[in-house]
Amino acid sequence: MRPFPRIALCLTLLAMSAIPAICQDPAAGAAAGAGAAAGSVLPWWAWISLLFVTTFLIGIVAVLGGVGGGVLFVPIVGSFFPFHSDFVRCAGLLIALAGSLSAGPSLIRKNLASLRLSIPAALIASAASIFGAKLGLALPSKAVQLATAGLMTLIIVLLLVTKKSAFPEVKASDALARFLGLGGIFVDEATGKEQRWSIHRSLPGLAIFTVVGFMAGMLGLGAGWANVPVLNLLMGAPLKIAVATSNLVIAVSSTTAAWIYINKGALLPVVVIPAILGMMGGTRIGARLLARVDSGLVRIVVIALMAVSTALSFAKGLGLMR
Repeated sequence: MRPFPRIALCLTLLAMSAIPAICQDPAAGAAAGAGAAAGSVLPWWAWISLLFVTTFLIGIVAVLGGVGGGVLFVPIVGSFFPFHSDFVRCAGLLIALAGSLSAGPSLIRKNLASLRLSIPAALIASAASIFGAKLGLALPSKAVQLATAGLMTLIIVLLLVTKKSAFPEVKASDALARFLGLGGIFVDEATGKEQRWSIHRSLPGLAIFTVVGFMAGMLGLGAGWANVPVLNLLMGAPLKIAVATSNLVIAVSSTTAAWIYINKGALLPVVVIPAILGMMGGTRIGARLLARVDSGLVRIVVIALMAVSTALSFAKGLGLMR
């Protein structure tokens, strides 16, 4: 059985185990469990169905637009769905985790994901994500919405102004990189040639992972939006190495932050399961469409969606809408 059917089967069984408790009292399941807003015109199961469809579409667009699914999931679902932000952020972290675990083994086998580079970055990011998750759970929902909107604005700016480099120029690795052995060789499948790579500016790069991990844990956005630019543009890792290594960093830091949310009761199967199933199904479709679709046009759509959800997050944070 392939990985996706196995994961789908496990999540479906978990969902079925959670349904009986909700069906005993559907009203309580909608309001207390899913955090649905009072007076919603839709029943709880309709919101869950819409969540699956929405995350399926997000998964497609995320792959085509070259952004992580969590970056779109948290602001969009947090703005348009009547779920409490704690449930949404926990689901966002678990979505990032599921995606990273799905891609990780293949990237390691192809020698694209660097364990030596990922370990220090992941340790720093995961330690910071603990404090970020604790702060995110302690803050009022409106403050979290404002923080999400502020970070989304920064991400939009980064998407507009930064240009990733396939092979950044690294004249000489620094002392820390040499001590940790941050470098290596990988085979570029596009050319079939071996490429040697190394790292510079290791200390400031690793220090930034403190901020990245903290923000990812607090807002549940995942961290691919920041990991790749830091590894690629600042530290000088080739783009393919940066993208693959980012998956390993996300797997560790998302797990750490997610446990904080789970320990506080923010894990809700009827939100997490359709979200993960929809996202993973969408990413598979998006990967197949990647070669046929104009990625530049999709990138504009992604930025537009992020801008709309950012505006709604600002509105909710300022109390202009419910």
